[in-house]
Amino acid sequence: QVRLVESGGGLVPAGGSLRLSCDASGRSFTMYTLGWFRQAPGKEREFVAGTSWRGELQNYAESARGRFTIARDNAKNSVYLQMSDLKPEDTAVYYCGADYTGRCYLGDGCDVWGLGTQVTVSS
Repeated sequence: QVRLVESGGGLVPAGGSLRLSCDASGRSFTMYTLGWFRQAPGKEREFVAGTSWRGELQNYAESARGRFTIARDNAKNSVYLQMSDLKPEDTAVYYCGADYTGRCYLGDGCDVWGLGTQVTVSS
C-alpha cells in the first residue's frame, strides 16, 4: 500500500501563493488516482482537486477552479497543488489522498491518506 507525506504548508498573506507537495512511497503509484482535500476547524473534510492515474485529467472543486492547479509526476511518485490568490477561507489542513478506483479523483473520498499540512492565510 502506498504511504503519503505532505509538505509545503505555511503562513501566507491573502493574495499570496503556496505549492504543496505529496510524496508517495511504496509500489504501484500509477495505479492510484490522487486528490487533495482540506479540513478547516469545525468543518468536515472537503474535496479540493483530483488527478487521474496518468495525470491527463484533473477535477476541481468550484472553490479551487481557476486558482489552484493539481499535477502529478509519476517518475517522482509525487503530486503537487499549486495555489494562488489565496484567501483567508482557504485556511485549513490540506491532505493528500489516493485510491485505486477513481473516487479520489472524483472527490468522493480516498482509501489512503497522509497526515496533512497546515495552510494559514492571513487577512
